[in-house]
Amino acid sequence: MIVPVVLSGGSGTRLWPLSRSKFPKQFLPLTNDFSMLQNTVRRLQGVADLAGPLVVCNEHHRFVVGEQLQDIDIKPYDVLLEPAGRNTAPAATLAALRVMADGDDPVLAIMASDHVIRDGDKFRTALSRAAGLAEQGHLVTFGIVPDKAETGYGYIKRGSALKDAGYAVAEFVEKPDRAAAEAYLASGDYYWNSGMFLFRASRFIEEIEKFAPEILRSCREALKGAHHDLDFCRPDRETFLACPSESIDYAVMEQTDAAVVVPLDAGWNDVGSWSALWEVGEQGEFGNVTHGDVVVHDVENSYVFSESRLVAALGVKDLIVVETKDAVMVADKHCVQDVKEIVDRLKDDGRPETDWHRQVFRPWGHYDSIYAADRFQVKRITVKPGASLSLQMHHHRAEHWIVVNGTGRITRGEDTFLLSENESTYIPIGTKHRLENPGKVPLELIEVQSGTYLGEDDIVRFDDVYGREGDKLA
Repeated sequence: MIVPVVLSGGSGTRLWPLSRSKFPKQFLPLTNDFSMLQNTVRRLQGVADLAGPLVVCNEHHRFVVGEQLQDIDIKPYDVLLEPAGRNTAPAATLAALRVMADGDDPVLAIMASDHVIRDGDKFRTALSRAAGLAEQGHLVTFGIVPDKAETGYGYIKRGSALKDAGYAVAEFVEKPDRAAAEAYLASGDYYWNSGMFLFRASRFIEEIEKFAPEILRSCREALKGAHHDLDFCRPDRETFLACPSESIDYAVMEQTDAAVVVPLDAGWNDVGSWSALWEVGEQGEFGNVTHGDVVVHDVENSYVFSESRLVAALGVKDLIVVETKDAVMVADKHCVQDVKEIVDRLKDDGRPETDWHRQVFRPWGHYDSIYAADRFQVKRITVKPGASLSLQMHHHRAEHWIVVNGTGRITRGEDTFLLSENESTYIPIGTKHRLENPGKVPLELIEVQSGTYLGEDDIVRFDDVYGREGDKLA
């Protein structure tokens, strides 16, 4: 059995403003109608003896992960919630211990949730070859066959060829300078380090115990103290926070004598920048990739993205233009690695645009902050059929609700009643209230908040079907 372990903890800051820390790139449909996470899981379909994916993510993303898997009819093996990011070695260790706790010892396929692989057939063929090596006790990594001298990736040097498939790993190499990268490409002995791995769960635990025993000890104790909450497994927070932060490469692969590399030439890209997204996009006659309501004239080799309004560009080349509901970024295509500098500056200024989109997703649906001013703001709220917000109250704001589509069941103080289209109600400050959608179509309403403080943390939950009573921002 192969259990895909999908690592979904990244924040994707280099794809800001589309990617935000609370809704990063793995949850976005960047290359087709499916999110990067969904594409990662979908490309595995057809692999023999495949279990459901075990997803490792953080607390804030748990409901998005669950909903996106549900949308493509995938039941996960489990969803592990990391209390904090500790790199890939602890994540893989948690996953291995989790499956072994069920009495299983499958092959784990460790992969990121936000990579592009264009040729699914070649990927599945390479995965099957790698699984055979993992069954023999090898720790396998995929080496991407390079098509250019790339200085942004680490490299793997291959050693002697194996009888079945792949090569022994001779050396892991850090990101090279331009001259070294060109020499690696010319030699034919080097591959890009993909960060994807296959190994039997027990075999990885043997090696992590040998080379990084503190990681194993922390993860074992964290999982021992774990508890299940709805469809999620929560390792013990304090124990896991004490775990060292290391990658699988540093913790195990660069030290073990069991490392092998299987070449992969399947159109892989880690989509680590806007220029990389331009590369994997469908380029038109003049090398442009456009998305949304975009009009271009005399434009070359550019990426123009519109989320909410018309974007027009003319007489430019090699540009990245990205428009979202609350931000616009314009960058030279050759400077996109510096997007993080903008994000860091916004963080230092306390700007919310680094964390949240204007449209925020919740387990019950989503809301769009249409307008905000001093002492009032307006939101458009959408509640999924059968879903319910928590029973809650606010200390500093009152709320006016106007239903524009569907029917809502309202709890306000001791009263419960229905609201239909073009009907409204008022929730005074300090009043317990709940909003539910008892119907079969989405409930949409306009909410006008007024008060001295309108922050999302002004909320007291008394009852919540999603287990969020202690989390004011989930």
